[in-house]
Amino acid sequence: MAKKKKKEVTEEVEKKIPKEESKNIPSLKELLAEEKDKNLRLFAEFENFRKRTAREKLELFSTANKDILTALLPVLDNFERSIIANNYTEEDGPVLIYKQLKTELEKKGLKEMEDPTGNVLDTEFHEAITNIPAPSEEQKGKIIDTVEKGYLLADKVLRYAKVVVGN
Repeated sequence: MAKKKKKEVTEEVEKKIPKEESKNIPSLKELLAEEKDKNLRLFAEFENFRKRTAREKLELFSTANKDILTALLPVLDNFERSIIANNYTEEDGPVLIYKQLKTELEKKGLKEMEDPTGNVLDTEFHEAITNIPAPSEEQKGKIIDTVEKGYLLADKVLRYAKVVVGN
C-alpha cells in the first residue's frame, strides 16, 4: 500500500468531519501556537529559577562569615578603646595587632561605615540610641556623637552605627 501524502490525508479527514464540527475543532496551527507559548513560558520560568538560585548561592558565599565577623566586632571595639585609653603609638604591640586584625577582617569583606557625626540620621545605617538637646540650631535632627561604629558586609549592614541625635 502506497503512503498517502499529508495533503491527501488532511483532505480525507476534512471530508469525513461535517463542516459544523470542524468549526469547533481548533486548527493544528492554533494548537501548535499554544504549545510553543507553553514551551516558551516554561523555558523563561526555568531561566528565572536558574538565575535566582545562582544569585542566592553567591549571596550565601559572600555572607558565610557573618556570624564569626559579628562575634569579632566587640573585640575590634575593645582594641580601639584600649589603644585610645593607653595612648599607644603606631609601633606598640596592641596597635600592630589591631591593624593586622582589621586588615584580615577587611579581606573577608568587612567594611567600616564612615563616621556619621554631623550627618542627618539615616535609619538604614544608623540606630539612634538617645536624643540630647542640640548645641546649635543647625545640629537639630543631626547626629551629634557616634557611640559604636557601624559595619557593612558585602554592602549589607552587619551592625548599625549607634548614634546620639540632637533635638
